Amino acid sequence: MAGAVILTGANSSAGLHASEHLLKAYPQYTAIFTVRSSAETDVNTNALRAIISRYPKSKASIHELDLANLTAVHNFATNISDGITSGQYPAIKSIICNAYYWNLVADPELTVDGFDKTLQVGHIAHVALILRLLDRFSPDGGRIELISSVGHYRKKTPMSPYLPEIPDDLDLLIHPRPDSDKLGRGAQRYGTLKLVITTWLYPLNEYLQKDPKLAKITAVAINPGNLGDSRAFRTNTPNSVKYMQKFVAKPLMPLIRRFVDPTFRPSSEAGVDIIELGVGKADDGERGYYTLLEKDEPDPTVLDKEKQHKIWVKSAEWAGINKSNTALKVAFE
Repeated sequence: MAGAVILTGANSSAGLHASEHLLKAYPQYTAIFTVRSSAETDVNTNALRAIISRYPKSKASIHELDLANLTAVHNFATNISDGITSGQYPAIKSIICNAYYWNLVADPELTVDGFDKTLQVGHIAHVALILRLLDRFSPDGGRIELISSVGHYRKKTPMSPYLPEIPDDLDLLIHPRPDSDKLGRGAQRYGTLKLVITTWLYPLNEYLQKDPKLAKITAVAINPGNLGDSRAFRTNTPNSVKYMQKFVAKPLMPLIRRFVDPTFRPSSEAGVDIIELGVGKADDGERGYYTLLEKDEPDPTVLDKEKQHKIWVKSAEWAGINKSNTALKVAFE
């Protein structure tokens, strides 16, 4: 078998298109799709099931994984690790961390682990998953793909006047303060999530390269573009955002793309690129930040070595990772 590809958030807008492209273009891989709910009543998971049914020869499975519960994440990692050891699954070729969460209409929410839900679902849980499974990658190496965003850049956006930031007190990342501006602060938390993800990428690559057994695993972060048709704009968002998508973003997408933002595009294109960078180009030896499929420069904050170190240390701590439960021991010496 060619290898396993783990894709979180497989029933999201881009995730569904990524899942289909993986099954269609790379049928030799075993697809391990994770979703928050695998219930028969979940319309998005049923859409994923319908996609899988169109490829009867595919090696695909759907796994319920609540990234807002770190115990569930560690148990999932253990089950996948044991499955690879037993031969149920082939060695890992790629881990694609596509899932995320936002809420633009409420105060920050805490998970059962006591962390901000946006940061845990989009980052902390993925840190645990990646670092627990590094020793289950193919000896030939593979790829870790994180999903960043243009929102990680420290610039004001139409949805928020507040800049993404990595504060000196990192406790503010996991316990952000309530604010009367739900939309602005919620969008800031999303941008900060993407800034943290992109910053964490760099020490991850640095440590992987220091371990001869893991050095062939490369990590990248992709800004997949502004996805005007994403259902995220209809989930936990105020009516102003819903109306913006319905009456502006979707009908005017070709014009916006041509004259305003060349990365403004449908989720279908993003899903294809996510798989191409995470699977199709998994052996190209490249690392770093991408806009679509082109190498790019991240926000300068990302390249701050002190911030990289602080984010690395705290991310491992929050995720429950230490020298005893990851193969990346060089990072904990």
